[in-house]
Amino acid sequence: MRKRNESVTVEHERAAAAAAAPAPLDKGCSLRHSLRLPAAADDTGMKRPLGRRYGLWFRLRKLIIWLLGVYIAIPFLVKLCPAIQAKLVFLNFVRVPYFIDLKRPQDQGLNHTCNYYLQPEEDVTIGVWHTVPAALWKNARGKDQLWFEDALGSSHPVILYLHGNAGTRGGDHRVELYKVLSSLGYHVVTFDYRGWGDSVGSPSERGMTYDALHVFDWIKARSGDNPVYIWGHSLGTGVATNLVRRLCERETPPDALILESPFTNIREEARSHPFSVIYRYFPGFDWFFLDPITTSGIKFANDENVKYISCSLLILHAEDDPVVPFHLGKKLYNIAATSRSFRDYKVQFVPFHTDLGYRHKYIYRSPELPRILREFLGKSEQEHHH
Repeated sequence: MRKRNESVTVEHERAAAAAAAPAPLDKGCSLRHSLRLPAAADDTGMKRPLGRRYGLWFRLRKLIIWLLGVYIAIPFLVKLCPAIQAKLVFLNFVRVPYFIDLKRPQDQGLNHTCNYYLQPEEDVTIGVWHTVPAALWKNARGKDQLWFEDALGSSHPVILYLHGNAGTRGGDHRVELYKVLSSLGYHVVTFDYRGWGDSVGSPSERGMTYDALHVFDWIKARSGDNPVYIWGHSLGTGVATNLVRRLCERETPPDALILESPFTNIREEARSHPFSVIYRYFPGFDWFFLDPITTSGIKFANDENVKYISCSLLILHAEDDPVVPFHLGKKLYNIAATSRSFRDYKVQFVPFHTDLGYRHKYIYRSPELPRILREFLGKSEQEHHH
């Protein structure tokens, strides 16, 4: 028993000695087995923020590549589908303000306005608003469409207003202009082109021009000898010059044409539009973005149309206009002023200084506007009566 206990004791001592002995060395005098040190925990803590930074950079790089891909793909998409560019020109799908009932102009503060529906062509219906002059406001309350139509024959001039792209005839700045013109003694007739607002049909330059011609003829059939002026704003200036050129060619010109924030032609306007800034220096910009507009049959060539117009012309433009650059309105004026077709008519350009802040659609706020219209249209009315 004693020998057995001694052997067991010896084995335990050997095992303890082996455990206490240092690890064997290799030829390079380095330990064969790495020791676990507490510093390893610090290394793991350092790797975590590095890994987080790498993950953030990876996601950012992935986003940049994706955006770059979209940026390059859009020009090809527009070129392959010209209808996209046409939609961007018209913006008829943008209805602002939303949720208004165009059948009820009184909801927009126009208590002396009647809503009509006219049919220029089969399967095309356009919504029309007729606002009477301030002198007829009281009499207009509660009256029906027939009364409003007969009122066009009263001794007050009529303005046919052609609005720009996007929105409807109930747009806020448009409604404010109707109120100003009505307070100055004008009938104001405006409408939504086919495809806008509650008007039925598909938008096109030809269709918009034909709608305007139909409304003009409708007015003339009821206004007797009262002067009829045409006022176009922004894209509506393209419709206005198309219309007036056609009226002059058939020898039934309006008494005057007013262009607010006009451009020369749709290609130059598209090139100058703020939406085009990110692609303006893209290789092949004209081929990718401007040619599809022409392919869609959209020209709105104001610079060509004014050469065939024979009536007084007034151009209003704000210097700080961010949508249609001021220089395009000035360029159009210079073309018109030197055109032989205007040699017997007045051509006037009225700029509004940047400090006034009228931008693209707030010229109606100008306290000078009543005087400008009175002086310009007053001379046109004298020419009309002579």
